[in-house]
Amino acid sequence: MVEPVRIGNYTVSPGHPCFIIAEGGVNHNGDVGLAERMIVAAAQAGVDAVKFQTFRAEKLVSTDAPKASYQLRSTDVDESQYEMIKKLELDPEAHCQLIACCRKQGILFLSSPFDEESADFLDEIGVPAFKIPSGEITNLPYLKHISRKGKPMIVSTGMATLSEVEAAVGVIREEDDPGVILLQCVSNYPAQPADVNLRAMATMSQAFGVPVGYSDHVLGNEVAFAAVALGACVIEKHFTLDRSMPGPDQETSVEPSELMALVQGIRAVELALGDGQKRPAMSERNSAEVARKSLVVTEDIPAGTVLTEDLIALKRPGTGLPPSMLAFVIGRRVCRDMKRDSLVTLEDLV
Repeated sequence: MVEPVRIGNYTVSPGHPCFIIAEGGVNHNGDVGLAERMIVAAAQAGVDAVKFQTFRAEKLVSTDAPKASYQLRSTDVDESQYEMIKKLELDPEAHCQLIACCRKQGILFLSSPFDEESADFLDEIGVPAFKIPSGEITNLPYLKHISRKGKPMIVSTGMATLSEVEAAVGVIREEDDPGVILLQCVSNYPAQPADVNLRAMATMSQAFGVPVGYSDHVLGNEVAFAAVALGACVIEKHFTLDRSMPGPDQETSVEPSELMALVQGIRAVELALGDGQKRPAMSERNSAEVARKSLVVTEDIPAGTVLTEDLIALKRPGTGLPPSMLAFVIGRRVCRDMKRDSLVTLEDLV
């Protein structure tokens, strides 16, 4: 059994609408005004939450740490990772401003803390859940610290083995399970569909009894739709106002129109999944009447005629006796004169 997780007014569990997160990340480029415009656009697209990142550069990265290869493609090659990250920080006042903007737009504010002090701050300002980035899944002291706050934890599992996920979940549950959601993820930008392994969602759900989802780094929305069809309860997607802006994650993010298409597509997939009961759709009634066949007489016959196989044909429409009643009809008499192609009814038989 999968244990449902509550995030604000949302229930994250199979059978409930997919919880959709627009991953703003650091695509605000350190500009709180840009971040607010991102929130407005994300809300208009129909997402449930916007997520940013909370960190202090001096606690996150050493001053001479190199950049990842994907970061070098869209940022200054001469600056260090520390210099890049430092420009992308959001101060406490900016966080409060963005929370207020999210409330005004009717969506949730989430953020990924990259250190314990950042997690403490997010807890103080009232985030409804913690989003754990893939890089911290083996940081067990960090996970333990956050789990003690008693708020749901959405844990991305990029780069992790199942045993590493097991260790993380074990630490989170050591004292009092705050509620865990595991996201399948590939920590490459952009990720390739062949690397995604969406079936790992089912493996984790069965192993740990938790809702699962997918953090999507693949270009386009098709893989995210497939994840929902396979049971993803959460979808997270990097989002920007303009892919041409500078920044480490801009070029692999979706723009507002694409984010709206993502949301609309997910909701369409959910509707298409249905409840699993095999039955005709209401919209098929007319089609059944037109496309199915009924028993008809092959020629004009008078009342009292015994119906034989050569006097019965199977033709459209499907509003008379079905072909399955052919054996029942053969050998019976008709009680009225019948014209060629007349539908045979029970009232016609004696």
